[in-house]
Amino acid sequence: MGMTTAGREASTAAKADALPPEELRSRVEALGPWFHNFDLGGVRTAPDHFLGDYPAVKFAGFADRLPDVRGKSVLDIGCNAGFYSMEMKKRGAARVLGVDSDDRYLDQARLAARALGTDGIEFAKLSVFDVAALGERFDLVIFMGVFYHLRHPLLALDLIREHVAGDMLLFQSLQRGSEEVAEVAADYPFSEAAVFDQPGYPKMHFVEGEYCGDWTNWWFPNRAGTEAMLRSAGFGIADRLEQEVYLCRVESFPDDQKPWRCAYPARGAQEVGR
Repeated sequence: MGMTTAGREASTAAKADALPPEELRSRVEALGPWFHNFDLGGVRTAPDHFLGDYPAVKFAGFADRLPDVRGKSVLDIGCNAGFYSMEMKKRGAARVLGVDSDDRYLDQARLAARALGTDGIEFAKLSVFDVAALGERFDLVIFMGVFYHLRHPLLALDLIREHVAGDMLLFQSLQRGSEEVAEVAADYPFSEAAVFDQPGYPKMHFVEGEYCGDWTNWWFPNRAGTEAMLRSAGFGIADRLEQEVYLCRVESFPDDQKPWRCAYPARGAQEVGR
């Protein structure tokens, strides 16, 4: 099938907007280091990445199991250099918004999107803890590779569920510890202590110093911990796409449980001490 007129025009516009190779290489180097390893017309952004062609190699492991996003809205939280934002736009998402709290990552994302001719993606500076400011819900929220970099990770899940998740959540966290998932009772007596020593009991491992030379690696859940926290925040697990990647659906809380399950940011222009 031949390219449509609109497709040819978009392709021509992308080429006209392309940077000369040397200028592109210079800008890539100036914005380094990169965590997303793109091939920008022969210029690799992270040629020595310790994970190789990342995150493309990871995405390839579950890409064919993702839901259809054509005509949908997508929010990519902690978008880094924009790999997942661009993939969703390529798959036909009507609106894609990538947010990150790091200006350098956002500059990388804008450069990569321009170099790859991926038009129509919005990038904005925003912390996951401020998503309520968006004032809208999205059909798909992507929250990949952010959870374990947060000092307050469960709060982030609560805020995503309360303010921006409309239907589905694509979630990934680095995990450490057991892959077992124990059957956990709804309640235990005060005298019960042994259950917490089971490998498959939900756990979070706290990193006080650094891990892999990165001081922003704060928490690593085991598998049971990841799944329990997703459920507790109101996300039903629809599919475990691979070892650390989950596709979840928004679920409702019973009215008598919602107040203590979710945490909310301050609402309104209230000042402390007033």
